Amino acid sequence: METTSSAVAQASATEDGQQVPSARRTVDGYLRAPFPWYGLDEAFTGPRWLMQVGLAADGAVEHGSVGHGDEPSVRSEFAAGADQDVKEKFAVVVTVAANPVRRSADGTGLLEATSVSSAAWLAGVGLLSFTWPGQMDHTLRDDWLEQQTETAWVLADDLEGADWSTLSLPVDGAPTPFHYRESEFGWVLAGSTQAGVHVGAYGRGMSAYGLGFSVIKDIAAYDA
Repeated sequence: METTSSAVAQASATEDGQQVPSARRTVDGYLRAPFPWYGLDEAFTGPRWLMQVGLAADGAVEHGSVGHGDEPSVRSEFAAGADQDVKEKFAVVVTVAANPVRRSADGTGLLEATSVSSAAWLAGVGLLSFTWPGQMDHTLRDDWLEQQTETAWVLADDLEGADWSTLSLPVDGAPTPFHYRESEFGWVLAGSTQAGVHVGAYGRGMSAYGLGFSVIKDIAAYDA
């Protein structure tokens, strides 16, 4: 699954802690997806907004993210830890199509299978994209992000490890087990649904324990 470029692109599309307007806020890519999108259920009554979709090499939509709450800017982990009563209280939900190993569109190779680990990794990198180590020079952030991205992958590849706990949350009204972890940057979770997709999520300032997920009936409603 071609995920690295889209995740890092999201991280680099920031400047001085502010989001740079981009094509990520269009609903077209979401509408092309052959799978349902997930977001927070109706218990959440705050703002909802689009982020971006991820494409396979053949242009097919493979995953994407939608946001809930306050749109985050890049912040240092020092600020995140020092000010818990922050403006940025958000949760991002990542939907990943559940695909087996399959041939590429041109028949020349195989596309990587997706799994709960895929959702966990995308969520982990997504959280990092809105985090800036305190006192770090801008020129060093790419190196830091690359190192932390690799760490996020290692963690996502070991969902039964000690870094993860189990959290049960409702998905379409049914209790569903999720892998869950916390860090100085926020929290990350990942699980599967009965609708043929994996769901990941990350956030800061909003507790994961009270969240619920459901199929988004109208993705265009997120197109603020």
